[in-house]
Parts: sequence; structure tokens; C-alpha cells
Amino acid sequence: MRLLQALFFPPEQPGGVSSMIPYLQEKFSSARWEMEIFSLPKRIRGKGREEVVFETFDWTEYGDSPIVQKYMQTYRDYLWWTRLRLQKPYDLIHAHHPIAALAMKTVFPETPVLQTTHSSYERELVLNGKIEEGGPEHRFLLAMYGELEAKTDQLITVSDAFRRYMAPHIRHPEKVKIMPNGYDERRFKPVPHENEVPQLMAVCRLVPAKGLDILLQACARLKERNVPYVLHLIGDGPSREELEQMAQDLGVYDDTIFYGYTLHPEEFMPFFDIFVLPSRAEAFGSVFAEAALCCLALVGTSVGGVPEQIEHGVNGLLVPPDDAEALANALEQVIVDPSYRYELARTACEKAKSNYSLNRVAIELKRLYLSYEGRGRQTV
Repeated sequence: MRLLQALFFPPEQPGGVSSMIPYLQEKFSSARWEMEIFSLPKRIRGKGREEVVFETFDWTEYGDSPIVQKYMQTYRDYLWWTRLRLQKPYDLIHAHHPIAALAMKTVFPETPVLQTTHSSYERELVLNGKIEEGGPEHRFLLAMYGELEAKTDQLITVSDAFRRYMAPHIRHPEKVKIMPNGYDERRFKPVPHENEVPQLMAVCRLVPAKGLDILLQACARLKERNVPYVLHLIGDGPSREELEQMAQDLGVYDDTIFYGYTLHPEEFMPFFDIFVLPSRAEAFGSVFAEAALCCLALVGTSVGGVPEQIEHGVNGLLVPPDDAEALANALEQVIVDPSYRYELARTACEKAKSNYSLNRVAIELKRLYLSYEGRGRQTV
């Protein structure tokens, strides 16, 4: 069976789809399967000229927005690159971004196209202050869910919470499959270690949606209580300068290390003790599963798919979003009680190995792909 995994940009960022799809190829390396990965190179800009018409809504109603214009140009570019580069026929295409899914179905209309939605781009833009909730860009991006439902053969998402989020914007939410991402355990190896001072870490883009301002406020409370810690922030983004200034203003800069972008954070993640990410929104929260596989204690917020990974008090701790006091209290619990911290981490690791293994995902995907066998193979 000839498969195409259609990504958006090349899989070079840590987390999410990039933590799964490239590693799936080994699971599909047999005479029975042939898998390729396709994406839009970042150098491709402004090449597409194709006229675009959607089936379920008129996107030109939102065409005055520069964000919508940029989104549509990227879609045209993806169409242009797909027509230029793909000449082979495929038995099935699995897309991991709305633009990729719609472009593939346009170029290969008779080929089954499955679409996994990994995150809520519009929600992140709202939380990051880029667009207004209910504004034209927001309405445009929400309308894309209906277009995806109409055009693709199967919608998939990574959590039940995200299926509920999509439900008001599609006709048949009950038909959406839930399939959490999977992770190759060989990349995440717990390392026995003893840190004299507990080491906290977060891995994410430095944007408002991740709630790192709340984390710094919580750390300031820990310092006031003389609770020892070191915070490691791994990632980069537009909020970095603001967060560094905030750390200085709160008096926690000397206890905080800003690493910037790191390609493989899982290589040194096992040497930390506690993974904390007080996100304001998460479709699934892949980094929690990755941290669990490294046997770190987990502290997160009760948003999106995070509570589907963390059972409070069993394999991690959950706090409300935007609550620095509650976050400080949770962190203090796992900092001052190493035995409790270890028990949470051990249980989290066991659950992650059971529920989020790459082998499990590969088996589920093979079963799903085979259900479409023989339904179409078409060249451009």
C-alpha cells in the first residue's frame, strides 16, 4: 500500500506531529507498505497563482484581512508545490494540517485523504493577541473545519477535548476519530540522577498561550517561601524578551535559564525532575507525554487534552489556568516531597508507555489505512 504523509512545513521542530511521523517510517518499512513524507519547504513563498473556491463557505468575505490573505497564499503555494513535485499515484494520503489536506484532495480527488487536526491555530492566535475572538480571521479559521469535513474522507484529532471543540463547527462530530500521538520510547530514556536542588523545566514556544508568565509568577512565590528550585525554559518565540524582563522584575532571573531553540530537548530532559507547563490551551500537549516517558513529574493545567493525560494526584498534578497561586502550591508539593514526586513520575511513565507508544499508533493506523484499501489510486 503506497502512503503519503502530508505535513505542513518540514518535520524539524520538536513536539507534536514532528515527534511522530518521521519515526513511523520504520514501522511501515516492509513489502506490504511504502510510505513517503511530503511538506512545503519554507523557501517557497508567493509561487501559487491558482484560483481557490471552497465548497462550504466563501472565503473572499474575509479576504480583506492580511492574515487570511497570507493563509490563502500559503494554500496556493502548497497546491503549486504539490502539482510540481508529486507525480506518483497513492493509495491513501494522511494529512496533518488543513492546508495539506485540502491541497491533496484538490490534486488527488479520487484518492482517500485522511486529516488529523493536531492543534487549534485560531485559538492560539487569539490567546497570543494576533486576532480577535469572533473577528473575521477567527470566523474564517473556524469555517475551515466544515470545509475539511466536506472534502476529506475522515477527520481525526488527538483528544476528546479537541473533538468537542470542533463539534460546533462541523456537521457530524460523532464521526471524528480520536487518535493520540505516539512516541518512540527509544528516544526517551529515564536516567537515574540526584539533583540537590529540584530542577523544573518547560519546553514550548515562548508565546502567551503557553502561560509562562503565570509560571514565572508562581516561581516568585516559591522564592518568597524559600522553596529551592531552578527553572529551565527551553524554546524560543516572540515573548522571550518580555519573559526575560518579567523574570528580572520578579527577582527570579538568576534562578531561570533561557535556552532558546533546541532541536532535541529529549536528550537532556531526563536529567531534570519536574515538567511544568501552565498552558491556556492545548489540543493534546505532546510534551507532557514526552516528559512522562523521561520519568519526570508532571504539572499542567486543566485545559484541552491535558486532563486526558494527567489524572490529578495519580500521575501528575493539575491546576486551573491563569492561577499562579495554585501553580506555586502544586510545584511546592512535588519539590519538597521527593517520594511523592517519584511516585507521580513513575505512574506517568507507565501510562505513557501503555497509551502513547509508537507501536500502538502504528497498529491503529495500519488498521485504519487498510479499511481504505482499493478505494482509489490516481496520479496527477
